[in-house]
Amino acid sequence: MNAAPRARVQRRPVHGVLLLDKPLGPSSNQALQKAKWLLRAEKAGHTGTLDPLASGVLPLCFGAATKFSQLHLDADKTYETVIRLGIQTSTGDAEGEVLQTRPVQCSVGQLVETLDRFMGPIRQVPPMHSALKKDGKPLYEYAREGQSVERHEREVVIHDLDLLEWQLEGEAPFVRLRVHCSKGTYIRTLGEDIAAALGCSGHLSLLKRVATGPFDLSQCLSLEQLEAMDEAARLAALRPIDCLLTGHIPVTLDADNAGRFLSGLRRRGDWLDAPQVAVYGKEPNALLGTAHVKAGELIPGRLLSPIEIQQILESAPHATEAVA
Repeated sequence: MNAAPRARVQRRPVHGVLLLDKPLGPSSNQALQKAKWLLRAEKAGHTGTLDPLASGVLPLCFGAATKFSQLHLDADKTYETVIRLGIQTSTGDAEGEVLQTRPVQCSVGQLVETLDRFMGPIRQVPPMHSALKKDGKPLYEYAREGQSVERHEREVVIHDLDLLEWQLEGEAPFVRLRVHCSKGTYIRTLGEDIAAALGCSGHLSLLKRVATGPFDLSQCLSLEQLEAMDEAARLAALRPIDCLLTGHIPVTLDADNAGRFLSGLRRRGDWLDAPQVAVYGKEPNALLGTAHVKAGELIPGRLLSPIEIQQILESAPHATEAVA
């Protein structure tokens, strides 16, 4: 007996931001595609990736929100991680082969002193087991094929490095940290470098992103929670597009100026210079796009289309709220 053909998903315009608690295992793109399928969305993207072996906060953008996803790439991140001391692996985490074991002979005082040395600007070489791309292909795919490619050292900033828990003796010594850092920081590399500085090697046994920019884990949904919802609840779980525009100064235009702004024309007014502006229309109250102000001119940046604005107004009235 032949199986019944699988029903084709009817895609639709969906606009907004979903805060996902990405699980261990799937890539960021795999998690995105699953959420996109559940929402039946036409267009989707994410605001930067998490490695397959990392979990936690992953903002997903749908429809017109994808126009502003790049703005979030520069956001600071916060992670919680556990460094298993004494064992070096091929991947820098628990999935890899053991390359070396070394005794752990450091004191708590030495640990605190070492952590202090990793505060502020530091330089890192991105690990092979990361989502950083080379020629359009993630480094972790090269690593799985047994290849190593050249990576260039980069500067990142560790804003805070909190020691949450530690055990320096026994069969499984470890250090648990909370790391608040700049974009582009590789916690896997940080963990290995800290363990090396302690003279004992180490690897990550846990990595979870607990915050990115203004978003934290308490605001996120899992794929299982999203799957258990009905369609209306899934749509209601989307946040308005302008949640990506925190830090932008709101400017509201009347109907005539809004129309001209949407056509890409600069507008003049008594605005102060500002590098980041979120522009709204007054009637109807809707996000129009981003801009910057220079010498009294409102200069368009990324703009929504009239069709996108209409779809947002029809499907999600809350998406038009201005940034506080």
